[in-house]
Amino acid sequence: MIGISKLYCGTVEPSDALRYGRESGKLPSHLLQFSKDKKPVVVWNCTRRCNLRCVHCYAQSRDIDYQGELTTKEGKALIDDLAAFGAPVLLFSGGEPTMRKDMPELAFYARDKGMRAVISTNGTLITPKLAKIFKDIELSYVGVSLDGVRETNDRFRGMKGAFDKAMEGIANCQAEGIKVGLRFTINKRNAQDIPAIFELLHERQIPRVCFYHLVYAGRGSKLVKDDLTHEESRQAVDKIIDLTKQLHDDNFKAEVLTVDNHADGAYVYLRLLREDPEKAKKVFELLQMNEGNSSGIGIGCVSWDGQVHADQFWRHLSFGNVKERKFSQIWMDTTNEVMAGLKNRKPLLKGRCSSQNCRWQNICNGNFRVRAEAIYDDIWAEDPACYLTDEEINPATDLEQIIINANS
Repeated sequence: MIGISKLYCGTVEPSDALRYGRESGKLPSHLLQFSKDKKPVVVWNCTRRCNLRCVHCYAQSRDIDYQGELTTKEGKALIDDLAAFGAPVLLFSGGEPTMRKDMPELAFYARDKGMRAVISTNGTLITPKLAKIFKDIELSYVGVSLDGVRETNDRFRGMKGAFDKAMEGIANCQAEGIKVGLRFTINKRNAQDIPAIFELLHERQIPRVCFYHLVYAGRGSKLVKDDLTHEESRQAVDKIIDLTKQLHDDNFKAEVLTVDNHADGAYVYLRLLREDPEKAKKVFELLQMNEGNSSGIGIGCVSWDGQVHADQFWRHLSFGNVKERKFSQIWMDTTNEVMAGLKNRKPLLKGRCSSQNCRWQNICNGNFRVRAEAIYDDIWAEDPACYLTDEEINPATDLEQIIINANS
């Protein structure tokens, strides 16, 4: 994650993370990306079933029963292990996690074990009753997926009325005082709605939004042609930066992040070098703490059937199953060459992502390996979605010259 509001608007300083010793167990949630121990935030796709038919769904979910999902007992055993391992956050996802009847019980169990429990949902099934249950179990955060305003979102989600139902779910959470945010996957079909999403944040007083770059996995693998071009990506990130600043200038301090493309960090830094060199120095320090893509390090995934993945997009590659071995054992087992490679990937990276060709390895960490594999059939190839120019990444290029060229 790249905190646009943190970096560009200065809502977080390097000293904020240092104050907690950068230990994940002590850091508040908005600083977790700067932890030094990188205990994994775990996404648990607790069910594959979903009431919607989203065109980019990495789980390729449908509204049917799926066999082999972890039982309540197995889910609690997973939580016991994660809590003992020191995983700071358990994110319940799907499918649609609210379609799993024992999800509140499991979230409460995670909270009782000292973990932060959050949920990623389409929001359409959050009734006032369910929102009250979320409040009673002290759910830390509800992230609602919206991929545009009304018509755009409904086309993307495959159901007419999905937008209005999601907004009802958001309102029900807010009525109970639960922190709620939006999740938006950027592509050619909905990039024009980015300004409308910011208007929605302000209008509904929604304090957080995550803009996801498209990942070529699941149904999303069929949307490669709909991904933004490199120039369109730059324009989209600039728009997000500008609109974030506008919100903050209007005294609405929303947290705005971009996800799944760590080129954004270097891009924000380069923009600040042109606009405010002193702030740029602090931003670079934070980006170094962030350390770039964390698949297989600071984020992991457990599938509905217990398979362990490097993140939620790696469905085709499992490192083991929690029905057979504990997550903590699987996660730390580097006899698997891919797991070992992800934990120390810099020497393995190729093309534009190699250290010979890219100056940003220490703040990007090779970006998103799933995209590289999807396009080049090579986990260690360059990420095709990196939109930085050859000049901007070249270690031999003087940064001052890059700034001069950008301003000319």
